[in-house]
Amino acid sequence: MSNNPIPASDIALNRRKFIIAATSATGALMLAPVVNKASAILIKDEPYTVGQIMDMFIKQVPGGALSETVDTLKSGNRDIKVTGIVTAMFATVAVIRKAIELGANFIIAHEPTFYNHADETKWLENDEVYQYKVKLLKEHNIAVWRNHDYIHRMVPDGVTDGVLDQLQWKKYADAKIPNILTMPATSLKDLIGYVKDKLSVDKVRYIGDPNLSCSRVLFMPGAPGGQRQIQAIAKVKPDVLIAGELQEWETAEYVRDAVAEGKKIALVVVGHIASEDPGSEYMKNWVTKNVPGIKVTRVKPGNSLSFM
Repeated sequence: MSNNPIPASDIALNRRKFIIAATSATGALMLAPVVNKASAILIKDEPYTVGQIMDMFIKQVPGGALSETVDTLKSGNRDIKVTGIVTAMFATVAVIRKAIELGANFIIAHEPTFYNHADETKWLENDEVYQYKVKLLKEHNIAVWRNHDYIHRMVPDGVTDGVLDQLQWKKYADAKIPNILTMPATSLKDLIGYVKDKLSVDKVRYIGDPNLSCSRVLFMPGAPGGQRQIQAIAKVKPDVLIAGELQEWETAEYVRDAVAEGKKIALVVVGHIASEDPGSEYMKNWVTKNVPGIKVTRVKPGNSLSFM
């Protein structure tokens, strides 16, 4: 005889009820959206669309959406369900092929896809290279979004932040204007060697005395234009301007004349790609943080030019 005051039949019935209740609760949990408590980001059951990810980024940009911008879709549409993302400086044919290999159908690029700032294509309609690229994107239903204006509007600028991180120079950056850096004095020659190593640059062009002591650095990635570069030199008075690219008949000639006058100034031209490509790492990190569950890969297009 059992000493248990509850009859065996009641115990069995209660056990069945418990199992049914537990199963129902588990099912409800499986169907409910999952929230990452650390970031408070909703993890969706359905795949993210291209448009949702674009809107998510733009929402975080100070000032929000722009009425006029080059940051539009160059291929595909907003409703494509994203299977994977590639971040890259350019959506080159090689980058597109890599995206296909990775099973990614969304490329977030920083610069134009079709060889001009506004990605105008009417003048390319009969061009074989253009037609091949468009066909490749369409065949694999790949969306390409240019994120140029928006990433530069992030605070701090997403591209500058990515490059300074790769150079390990954030600790030297001015709190208000990160493009101005104050670092331990080093020779121009050693500074160039360091930059080449960190940015994986084979060769750079420069003006100045290799033994010039450099401590105050003005870093201007990309191609902001000669007037902006020259005006910035006059205002900041750096020991060296590290530029992405320039018009040879503008900034280079100004610095050459400044050196001839006797000013202690140098110019280092690392190339447009090298100066901004690390912004793709910034973009990759943003996707990882804000779009959980999506595989994202940074693909480096490399330098378009070779050196002899």
